[in-house]
Amino acid sequence: MILIVAEHAGGKLAKSTLEMVTAARESGREGPVTLLVLGQGTAEVANAAAAVADQVLVADLPQLATYNAEVWAAAAAQIAQEGEANTVIIGGSRSGREYAPRVAVKLDAPYLEDATSLRSNGAALQAQRYTYLARVTETVEADGTVVVTVKPGSFAPAAPAAAPGEQYDVELNLPAPRMEITGKSVEKSSRVALTEADVIVSGGRGVGSPENFSAYVEGLADAIGAGVGATRAVVDAGWRPYAEQVGQTGKTVQPKAYIALGVSGAVQHLSGMGKSKNIIAINKDPEAPIFKVADYGIVGDVSQIVPALIAATKQ
Repeated sequence: MILIVAEHAGGKLAKSTLEMVTAARESGREGPVTLLVLGQGTAEVANAAAAVADQVLVADLPQLATYNAEVWAAAAAQIAQEGEANTVIIGGSRSGREYAPRVAVKLDAPYLEDATSLRSNGAALQAQRYTYLARVTETVEADGTVVVTVKPGSFAPAAPAAAPGEQYDVELNLPAPRMEITGKSVEKSSRVALTEADVIVSGGRGVGSPENFSAYVEGLADAIGAGVGATRAVVDAGWRPYAEQVGQTGKTVQPKAYIALGVSGAVQHLSGMGKSKNIIAINKDPEAPIFKVADYGIVGDVSQIVPALIAATKQ
């Protein structure tokens, strides 16, 4: 069995889960692709999971209403042991990276982090991942049962299967959490989430200022219904929140279109968006590295070109 711990929010299956299903199928490891859905009130999520997996295990319990690293690790490890899973795949989100090592310890299994590709090499599972600030692709492998986190945006989302997988309710022996969450605040936005967006408008220091970022990057994104991304330089300068950072130390995205405004194209940023299906770059520097990977490029001033694009979309 290949066990995947499903990621979901607001009653919706996350795109990262569909990517993990693709990773599981490409790994070449034996056994059914099994999605484990943890939470409370998860019927809609379980149905969506059944559309892409061979089988779905559902733990719909009050104890799972709120994420807790200890509890999630215990649940995943128990199901992996009972199902004799040869591979446990967990999303490379903040929460996934928090509890995945705990699962590996409980299973006494090797842990492969931030995989961008998976394949079998005989009895071993081989993974690739970025290292040395994304300048080097490292290949690592491990035998036996392996716990893996998958870097979001590294795999194409899985398409629905010909027939839905079977759903089964599971019983869990969960530990009492040692930490209690007494409150939670969620930053709300009308824009599509960065990792879920089919189109992303991203800005770099070349846009000139925080005010220009709002006017041009956010303005174009709002006009076309896109997500908003930023380079590390922009985030470090305090123009934008870390949640919008794309790159080796931020999010990895794979949209249908990535529109880069004033983005120079440093290797760290390219590692986070290089797999976008179409890259459109606007930069006044004709020698900017971004043009080497762009499918379409405009050499010009963002402040002159983007307002015209926004006006055109409004027509």
